[in-house]
Amino acid sequence: MSKDINTEEINEKEEIKAEETAEETQEETTEEKAEPKAEKKEKRKEKKQDSEIEKLKKELADKDDKFLRLAAEYDNFRKRSVKEKSDIYASSKSDVINEILPIIDNFERAAQNSEADFEGYKKGIELIFNQFLAVLKKFGVESFGEEGEQFDPSLHSAVMVIEDDSLGENVIAQVFSKGYRLGDKIIREAVVKVANT
Repeated sequence: MSKDINTEEINEKEEIKAEETAEETQEETTEEKAEPKAEKKEKRKEKKQDSEIEKLKKELADKDDKFLRLAAEYDNFRKRSVKEKSDIYASSKSDVINEILPIIDNFERAAQNSEADFEGYKKGIELIFNQFLAVLKKFGVESFGEEGEQFDPSLHSAVMVIEDDSLGENVIAQVFSKGYRLGDKIIREAVVKVANT
């Protein structure tokens, strides 16, 4: 009987051992199957990341290229603008000088005319002066600062102040030199004497 019990126990132990071995084998197989799936998943994930990185690198290269092109275009625009501005400035100066040259010619003629009497000379100077004013008007230059006008410190420069009951308050009593403006830009303030400030 002890042999039977021992045999049963041995059989039972062998069965348990066989079951454990089977379970271990099954677990190993499951782990082996799971491991390649995880590796495959990881590899797919890495490939996806690599392709995204390549895509981002390409986009960055495109952006760099666009930026460099834009910078070059801006530099060309800036150079072109400077050249155009310089050309316009030179052309404007040339236009003004071209308008002034006939006035200089008339001054030369008047200075060389030794036969003219005082009245003829005076009349010639007045014509030249009017010619000069016409050129200024053509370029949009206006004079300001007349006696009797109201004093404006943004337009006039007061170099003297007097008290005069015959004039109103802050009125220009005398103009030493007229002021000139081009549109809204003051080229020169009028230099004046102001009464009753």
